Amino acid sequence: QVQLTESGGGLVQAGGSLGLSCAASRGVFSIGTWSWYRQAPGKSRELIADMDSGGTTNYADSVKGRFTISRDNAKRTVTLQMNSLKPEDTAVYYCNADRLATQWGPMYDYWGQGTQVTVSS
Repeated sequence: QVQLTESGGGLVQAGGSLGLSCAASRGVFSIGTWSWYRQAPGKSRELIADMDSGGTTNYADSVKGRFTISRDNAKRTVTLQMNSLKPEDTAVYYCNADRLATQWGPMYDYWGQGTQVTVSS
């Protein structure tokens, strides 16, 4: 049924930039809220950015001014542009889609598979 597929991530030096993308599978007509989370080793998963269907965004203080979330409703994708990366940004990053309209009916709270971002000092 519904799948979210992430791409991007990898290894980057501190101060560098990286972009992540997440795409919803066919059968998804629209998504209410897209979010990005991350989970560092030994820490709980944290919400770092979200964007609702009206375009309103929210960012965690730790990434505000450095990360930008954007969405393409026609393509059913979300991206996270990460600039001025720091070693403490190292984590597995997950996309999340909530309130989906799909061919199977309304669905809620789907997760991507996660992608590793490593920032070296």
